[in-house]
Amino acid sequence: MLDLTYEMPKPKTIAGAKHDWELVIGMEVHAQVSSNAKLFSGASTQFGAEPNSNVAFVDAAMPGMLPVINEYCVEQAVRTGLGLKADINLVSAFDRKNYFYPDLPQGYQISQLYQPIVGEGEVLVEMGDGTARMVRIERIHMEQDAGKSIHDMDPHMSFVDLNRTGVCLMEIVSRPDIRGPEEAAAYIAKMRQILRYLGTCDGNMQNGNLRADVNVSICLPGAYEKYQETQDFSHLGTRCEIKNMNSMRFIQQAIEVEARRQIAIVEGGGTVDQETRLYDPDKGETRSMRSKEEAHDYRYFPDPDLLPLEIEQAWVDDIAAKLPELPDAKKARFIGTFGLTDYDASVLTAEVESAAYFEEVAKGRNGKLAANWVINELFGRLKKEDHDITASPVSPAQLGGIIELIASDAISGKIAKDLFEIVYTEGGDPAQIVEERGMKQVTDTGAIETALDEIIAANPAQVEKAKVNPKLAGWFVGQVMKATGGKANPKAVNELVSKKLSS
Repeated sequence: MLDLTYEMPKPKTIAGAKHDWELVIGMEVHAQVSSNAKLFSGASTQFGAEPNSNVAFVDAAMPGMLPVINEYCVEQAVRTGLGLKADINLVSAFDRKNYFYPDLPQGYQISQLYQPIVGEGEVLVEMGDGTARMVRIERIHMEQDAGKSIHDMDPHMSFVDLNRTGVCLMEIVSRPDIRGPEEAAAYIAKMRQILRYLGTCDGNMQNGNLRADVNVSICLPGAYEKYQETQDFSHLGTRCEIKNMNSMRFIQQAIEVEARRQIAIVEGGGTVDQETRLYDPDKGETRSMRSKEEAHDYRYFPDPDLLPLEIEQAWVDDIAAKLPELPDAKKARFIGTFGLTDYDASVLTAEVESAAYFEEVAKGRNGKLAANWVINELFGRLKKEDHDITASPVSPAQLGGIIELIASDAISGKIAKDLFEIVYTEGGDPAQIVEERGMKQVTDTGAIETALDEIIAANPAQVEKAKVNPKLAGWFVGQVMKATGGKANPKAVNELVSKKLSS
């Protein structure tokens, strides 16, 4: 449940309106299941294949072809439900959702309306200001994806690619618990993070593997609280659905634009029509796509080609026992085990690959020092070159080697940065590079003292000034570091300078 150390965020209000309107947002996240085969056929799910090359007879709705359920897709849906602390329904069923579209060969979509495989769950969404909101999950159901219509290849014709047809989607439906654009983006980011940790969806929004329909409505202050008490949707405003959003930035923009549109209508004396809309980022507006359908418009009925799906509790328990450590638990462990700040732990656990990289670097080493180098030096350099952690030229073992050299006082922080640059661009073993290139820091206090004495003797006026103003002692530290090629132990230098100038 929600950690009570968090404060609930204040709902978003829209500036410039006559009233203090609040936003109410619900999300329907469509996550493509990570599976090599489709939901009801053995056709490949490979992205980027030649058009219509990943199509089985059942996907193309050839006469007499019957669907055969992919057990692994079911397992992935169960794993997702467990990761979202949701109820798993041991009996579920598939329904036909009837509608016509050129890229839907069957003329219907196999989905789950009445008996979904996953019931109610929850997601803790943390905001950047330290607040958090528990967003309730209403259900998760499996369904087929449709194909893709292509309109820009010919000025007179449209084409259809059925490669995506039949790919398994999980539709993750939230309650209307999200209260602003930033929260909506944070919710999507958290959902993506959890799915990637679970390995049930790769979360690639650019490829359409994770997209969302955003339901937006407005209400006056106090109306949402009444809804919470009664679960009566009549307390909330009429919602409009913004379809197929695959960008967190555009999701935020679309919510803001749609909220202002609804407010302008209501404050102008009109009423908001329940409908499905599309967001145009170039024009900064939403436009009507169609009136919002209800379930009866699709003429849902149980799919006669598929028996009810029955799974055993022992199978669910086995999946639960093999769940990986999820983001919230990993973040808490990083804070407790390595003494990291909440911010650093959040950055390191944002991506499953980053968390694994850091943990390997920090194993048996100074966790805070490891976090500092991974976040500031490595992540900073990778971001500058537009790379992610999987493309890092510095392995965890190499970065760990640099950290060991720092911790043992073999090199200073400045030398470490020079060493990191060499390892990043040239590769190699950090310890061997330090040895071969004479990069070890000078820890011999006798050699440091000799260099300092020469600088003091050559600068008597500066010595007198430093005795009056101790802040000027830094000048002597810099001169010693310069004289030793930056190899002198900074701690030893500071101690000797302080001692000499105070005598």
